[in-house]
Amino acid sequence: MTEQGGTGIRIGDDERERGAARLAAEVGTGRLDLAEYERRVDRVYAVRTRAELDAVFADLPGPQAARPAPVRARRTPPSPLAAAWVPWIVVNAICVVVWVATSLGAGHPLPFWPLWVAGPWGVMLLLGTLSGRRVCGSRPDGGRH
Repeated sequence: MTEQGGTGIRIGDDERERGAARLAAEVGTGRLDLAEYERRVDRVYAVRTRAELDAVFADLPGPQAARPAPVRARRTPPSPLAAAWVPWIVVNAICVVVWVATSLGAGHPLPFWPLWVAGPWGVMLLLGTLSGRRVCGSRPDGGRH
């Protein structure tokens, strides 16, 4: 005779596997130590009915799926203009710092080579910005995947 609520219904290997995976997750949260996990997982693979399986989890909170997901703040993607110009500024700032350091090391100002990095790239960015077309270095979707 089956128990009330259908808990005397036999279970299959899939349910046992899900039970073992749930126990492994409980080890990860710190609710079970390895010794307790091993005892319970042995019980999970030995059970035949839903009631026996439910008894293995009687003192543990419900499965993760029952809990609401935390609300995450949504980040606004950068504008295509910022996505194009910010890397230009960062790279050229690094080049200027390297130029200053090497000039100080040489004891006199060296030729201003960062111009060869900033110039062509900056001209292309400026043309793209002024024309309103896709700016060099930016993606058509504004950087979103």
